[in-house]
Amino acid sequence: MSFGLTPNSSMDIGLDGLHPAQFIALSVNVANALDWDIRYISESGLIANTSKKTWKRKQEVTIRIADDIANVRSVSIGNEMYDRGANRRNVQQFYDLLSEQRLATSGEELTQQFESLRPNVASGKGDLLQGPAPTAKDQRRAFLSLFIPRGGFFITPVIIDINITVFILMVLSGVNPLLPGTHSLIQWGGNIRYLTLDHEWWRIITCCFLHIGIFHLLLNMYALLYIGILLEPQLGRGRFLSAYLFTGIMASLASLYWHPHTLSAGASGAIFGMYGVFLALLTTNLIEKKRRSALLSSIGIFVGYNLLVGSKAGVDNAAHIGGLLSGIVIGYLFYPSLKRPEAPALKYSGIALAGVAVLLTTIVGFKTIPNYYGQYDVKMRQFGKYERLALNVFNHNNSQTPQDQWVKALRDTGIYNWNRALEAVNQARQLQLPAALKYRTDTLIEYCHLRIASYNYFIEKIKHTEPEGTDSVAIYNALIDDLIAPLKAPVRN
Repeated sequence: MSFGLTPNSSMDIGLDGLHPAQFIALSVNVANALDWDIRYISESGLIANTSKKTWKRKQEVTIRIADDIANVRSVSIGNEMYDRGANRRNVQQFYDLLSEQRLATSGEELTQQFESLRPNVASGKGDLLQGPAPTAKDQRRAFLSLFIPRGGFFITPVIIDINITVFILMVLSGVNPLLPGTHSLIQWGGNIRYLTLDHEWWRIITCCFLHIGIFHLLLNMYALLYIGILLEPQLGRGRFLSAYLFTGIMASLASLYWHPHTLSAGASGAIFGMYGVFLALLTTNLIEKKRRSALLSSIGIFVGYNLLVGSKAGVDNAAHIGGLLSGIVIGYLFYPSLKRPEAPALKYSGIALAGVAVLLTTIVGFKTIPNYYGQYDVKMRQFGKYERLALNVFNHNNSQTPQDQWVKALRDTGIYNWNRALEAVNQARQLQLPAALKYRTDTLIEYCHLRIASYNYFIEKIKHTEPEGTDSVAIYNALIDDLIAPLKAPVRN
């Protein structure tokens, strides 16, 4: 079984005394007997697909003759990550049948058959197969061409190139290429509820081009390349790009809903969306009936396996499921225009309808998903503002300040703002917070009470009405210092 970006198998076969033209004629007979679709014939060989049906899984077989050796190579055509031994069987079937027909056909007959083929045979400079089989360098060049936009395969390499470029820029800026920190991912556009829902809506898009390490990037780009080669030529640039962006947004929204405190990043939600689009099309009559079950089984196993792996800790399965389900819906919305390609209005209406659905869902999600972290952050900013106002009382008053002015400042500015700070913290305490933040909030409530008590004591001290005994100012300050010391440590969720 071959496994890889382009599974393949090859074999060298000697001509055994046959002229190249005779071997080509014999190869044409074998290809016809195997019901292959011969696409090209030249004086150097031929190229055939193993099926004549559009949606049927197929391989491309190239027979190239050089120096009395025929190289037979079978390569999967884009839509296979593994071939289940199909390429090896193609080469073996060709060799076995070639051996049989070689014994049953004379050289004269083969020469006559080639002459009958000659009007369709390319030669000279027009021979695409002239020269040796592709070298390792040629294969590397062919691999790199997958990242270059062209014809019916334009959007996929553009998206891949953007993802790779963003990752390179991250690494060049000092981000760890194996395990980026949460702060770095947030800086580069990671999706996390308290920021995304707090007017940073663009994170639901930028996170689709951001990856958590080199291995995360490579796995996602491999899966995107696989589905892109298969699906983009069928959808076209507009539908493919809109499907990627729309399903990526829905995946990000699902992640926001499901994970209140977790940062998410990666293209996998959008990639699952593209698989969802493909699954939807597999249930329609766009694809040959005999081929649907095999493709449904193959894609279904792929999706199911990855969802199972995603159930492990650290993988955002909410984004995967959100992308997949939205992709299925979008696939059905695209179906009418794919069924009637001669009606361009259907294409644009399908894209527009999908876009409106995604936009409305996003608006509803942003209004209904609770942003406890964002609300907590707002309350903490309010607390900080009131705390500064209350503490500024001591910056604007000194020993020369009249007694009544001191008392007024402590009561009307100090205690007033401590009460407002206490109100903000009490409101934050009502939110659904993790244990660490609840502890922090409870500490701040006690801190406000101590500050209010210390200000009241200071007022009594200024007015000389405090009870006789030890000066309690130092005691209050010590209690406050001990209380807030743990808050200076970073919060761990």
